[in-house]
Amino acid sequence: MSRYNGEYDDIINMERPLSPRRAKMPLRDRAAQFAPFAALTGFDDRIGETARLTDKKPELGDAETERLNEKTAAILENIKSRPLLEVIYFVSDSKKSGGSLEYYAGKIRKIDSIERKFIFEDCKIISADDIISIESEILY
Repeated sequence: MSRYNGEYDDIINMERPLSPRRAKMPLRDRAAQFAPFAALTGFDDRIGETARLTDKKPELGDAETERLNEKTAAILENIKSRPLLEVIYFVSDSKKSGGSLEYYAGKIRKIDSIERKFIFEDCKIISADDIISIESEILY
């Protein structure tokens, strides 16, 4: 049962009076003022960032460090042949402590002994201090 009893029939279908001060707002703009409002802008992003997990950088033992040094020396001996290397290295997270391990495969162009960086043909640069593992056909 409707609560409308017909008492506004005389004005219900009348045109809106024109205002000399303001133009009529388009329907699209009128609808926008009732759009949902996010009072906590960025809150969901922060919650997601807090929930994202990072790993600690693996600590290499003396034997593992020595083995990486031996592999690096073998690569330096064969650097002119630009061998293909498969590297697992640690990437620090830019937003929180820790990071993640990443895999990269590419042909080595140069090893900068002073800066301690591996420079590949495609200009990828990996710090020697972040390398966890190196594999290559020339190392066997």
